[in-house]
Amino acid sequence: KFLGKLEIGMTQIMPKSAPYVTQRIIQLSLSDGMSPVSPIGFVHFGSYIAKLGDISGGYKYVKLARSLLDKVSRENAGEVSCFGTQVIAYVEPLQAVLEYHDEG
Repeated sequence: KFLGKLEIGMTQIMPKSAPYVTQRIIQLSLSDGMSPVSPIGFVHFGSYIAKLGDISGGYKYVKLARSLLDKVSRENAGEVSCFGTQVIAYVEPLQAVLEYHDEG
C-alpha cells in the first residue's frame, strides 16, 4: 500500500525515479501474488511503455490493470482509470473511453 501512495507522489515530485517504484510494485506482485496495489503498478507501466512509443504494448498492460481491478480490489479504480484512459484513448473509440472514464 505504501508503494501505491509513493507512486502518486513520485510521478509529480521526482518523475525520473517513478519507474523504479513501478518496477518494485510489479516485482512484488509477480513474486508474492496480486494485491490491491498491483493494478497501479501495471497501469503506470503501461503508460510508460506507451510514452516510449509502443502504444499497443502499453495498452495490453492497461487492460491487465483494468481486469485486476475486478479480481483484486476496486480500491484504486480512480487512479487506474485516470492513467489508463490516457492510453486507451489512442486505441479504442472515444465512446468506449468515455464509458471507461465515467466508470472509474
